[in-house]
Amino acid sequence: MIKKQNKFGISEKGFTLIELMVVVVILGILATVVMPKLIGRTDKAKITKAIVDISAIKTGLKLYKLDNGNYPTTEQGISALINKPETEPLPKDWASGGYLDKNSVPKDPWGVEYLYLSPGLHGDFDILSYGADRAEGGSDLNKDIKSWEIE
Repeated sequence: MIKKQNKFGISEKGFTLIELMVVVVILGILATVVMPKLIGRTDKAKITKAIVDISAIKTGLKLYKLDNGNYPTTEQGISALINKPETEPLPKDWASGGYLDKNSVPKDPWGVEYLYLSPGLHGDFDILSYGADRAEGGSDLNKDIKSWEIE
């Protein structure tokens, strides 16, 4: 940093061009070290969010069954946890306010509705997200997220 007096005798402080260039180089080095570690985190966070969403839906479905004696049908869908179904079988004791914290049916982190099947092929119900590729199958980040594989 340099000090300089202007024509009025007031001391002025400032950075030299070299000092500014050193700061820019240091920021560039930090960015090349930190950025690769952060880039893959977004996709993993989406997978974790899908798992959390499916777990919340499973909990809502179990509460629905406790109140009404059965799970919503495939036709009634997950929206039966938000809005009282008007198709058979009608719920006996549907909880006002619904069974999910949100006031809307959640979509998976990739913007697609979760698939719901009741009765399911792997249990009383199945909930499924096809993952990032939005297609059945896949591995790693494109792996399907299935309710029957979540503990």
